[in-house]
Amino acid sequence: MHIVIVGNGITGVTAARMVRKRSDHAITIVSGESDYHYARTALMYIYMGDLRYEDTKPYPDDFWSRNRIQLVRDHATRVDAEAQELHLASGERIRYDRLLLATGSKPNRFGWPGEHAAGVQGLYSLDDLTRMAASTVDVEHAAVVGGGLIGVEMAEMLASRGIHTTFLVREQRYMDYIFCPQESEVVEQAIRAHDVDLELGAELESIHTGDGHRAESVRMKDGRTLPAGFVGLAVGVSPRTDLAEASGLETGRGIFVDRSFQTSAPHVFAAGDCAEFRDPLPGRKAVEQLWYTGRSHGRQVAAGLLGEPAAYRPPLFFNSAKFFDLEYQTYGVIGPDEPEQHIISDGHRLVRIASSRGVVKGVNGLGVRLRQNVWSHWLRTRARLDEVLADFDRCLFDPEFSQALKVTA
Repeated sequence: MHIVIVGNGITGVTAARMVRKRSDHAITIVSGESDYHYARTALMYIYMGDLRYEDTKPYPDDFWSRNRIQLVRDHATRVDAEAQELHLASGERIRYDRLLLATGSKPNRFGWPGEHAAGVQGLYSLDDLTRMAASTVDVEHAAVVGGGLIGVEMAEMLASRGIHTTFLVREQRYMDYIFCPQESEVVEQAIRAHDVDLELGAELESIHTGDGHRAESVRMKDGRTLPAGFVGLAVGVSPRTDLAEASGLETGRGIFVDRSFQTSAPHVFAAGDCAEFRDPLPGRKAVEQLWYTGRSHGRQVAAGLLGEPAAYRPPLFFNSAKFFDLEYQTYGVIGPDEPEQHIISDGHRLVRIASSRGVVKGVNGLGVRLRQNVWSHWLRTRARLDEVLADFDRCLFDPEFSQALKVTA
């Protein structure tokens, strides 16, 4: 049996590893982006000089041959589901028995005038990183548009090179779709403490270029013009569905899959950022675009690739990030405006616990490190809030935090 995987990101590589652990089938990974899998989340540290590209590869280059996983550097252009062949840009065709599309995401654009000028880009791939490094040489002023995790990463990258950076966020407070007001305030303080001009309630109208067709400034909807020799677009990502659409697969926002990751074409699966569940599980999104969910998809889609499709069973929801030097973790289900919540804060660090009828259902941590085993146990066993608060020291790696805390409801 020959299993072919399009995409060498975390989903595709995890699926390949799981298949290899459970079988001796032939495995081929096709990628048009890079020769080897690398940690996409580490791109910013290459730019900042903390890592080399070689340092971002989780596996040595001979790992793939030792595990009998063939790597093909080429762009997939079409799937012939009837013939069970994958067509490549080089003209080659690869016969498959089962195929996984793990094509990831692409940065959004919203039709702003000037958004395709030189010096205007998103950040997703190695090519994006290379362009950003070249485009910011001798740049004095930059703007980052969009307040998500990629936006704050780009702001930190630019600030690390001494570039005066304006961070433009449309919402009136930072990440109000995830954070409560107190959390937003803690993050806003952390960003501004690193010499980034964070502007809230700021909407981009256009990007202006000079005679060289290169970004020179941005114009805001309030009429102001700000200098910007580089403009980072961090306004979200969309599933990369080009290959699926060219192949006649059913798509919506992403590539439609059932709960076992099967697409509308026989023997073809999709997982990771590019997949959209037709019937998402209660409390889960139809499109899950996080590193941790991508890894989970890769682990579980392997069963289907081995001919044993099983319904997706997502693990306890978890995500983590950094806002400059402020760490963020979240477990379980917690929205920005929970009716039952307890906030534990010293003004610069914060833990917010959400509950329902006294049973803990989710937690956010900012500036503290939460113990994963403790919180996972509490959430899975439906621990009560009073029990959690009574044993609060046990859930942190920072015991000194609880000595100076204040508790509000």
